[in-house]
Amino acid sequence: MRRWTILQIRQEIISRIGEAEAKKLFENAVFSITIGSNDFINNYLTPYLSKLEQKLVPPESFVGAMISRFRIQLTRLYDMGARKIIVANVGPIGCIPFQRDINPSAAAGDGCAVFPNQLAQLFNAQLRALLTQLRADLDQSNFIYADVYRIVHDIIQNYSSYGFNNANSACCGIAGRFDGLIPCGPTSKVCEDRSKYVFWDPFHPTDAVNSIIAMRLVDGDSADIWPINIRQLMRSKPLG
Repeated sequence: MRRWTILQIRQEIISRIGEAEAKKLFENAVFSITIGSNDFINNYLTPYLSKLEQKLVPPESFVGAMISRFRIQLTRLYDMGARKIIVANVGPIGCIPFQRDINPSAAAGDGCAVFPNQLAQLFNAQLRALLTQLRADLDQSNFIYADVYRIVHDIIQNYSSYGFNNANSACCGIAGRFDGLIPCGPTSKVCEDRSKYVFWDPFHPTDAVNSIIAMRLVDGDSADIWPINIRQLMRSKPLG
């Protein structure tokens, strides 16, 4: 199966509808970007392998490099015609079942691992500052900051009020106190009702949680998504 790059997709659209119409399409389309979590979970926070890296590269340097690269990619997307760009921040990765299980002392008493959440918050603060700067520097750009960290953290802290019974364990898992040590697979056990769990597997939230996140980003206030929500973005005056 062919894997398309965004540049190839752009060129394919231009070839089909022409440069002028494609420009209008790109300027008024809504682009959603969610990256960052895996850079921490599968790199900087990888058990055992990451210990040397963390000694050689302090968190500030690692996050700074991520933000610098992100700036290049977001600017490149803008240069290709995108104007309405929603960027989700990194969620509370210290609360996922995987991090709870590999940090048993930090997650004592069903709590979240502290250091991963600190990394996420460090990244998120710089990400928001980056988007603010890009909005000011790039003409007609509309970069939107989606605070997924805040929303998911709120769900975890107040899970029962959202209708969940479990906010720390994976619905689908096979090993670990929180079923977070081995990815969901054919031999895993699965909970009876996934809609009552915050986490589906060691890393990802359930569809029920994703639905809440989506609703709050579509119609939420500036505490959830800044400076406007998705519905307001879609209703904003067309460009071109």
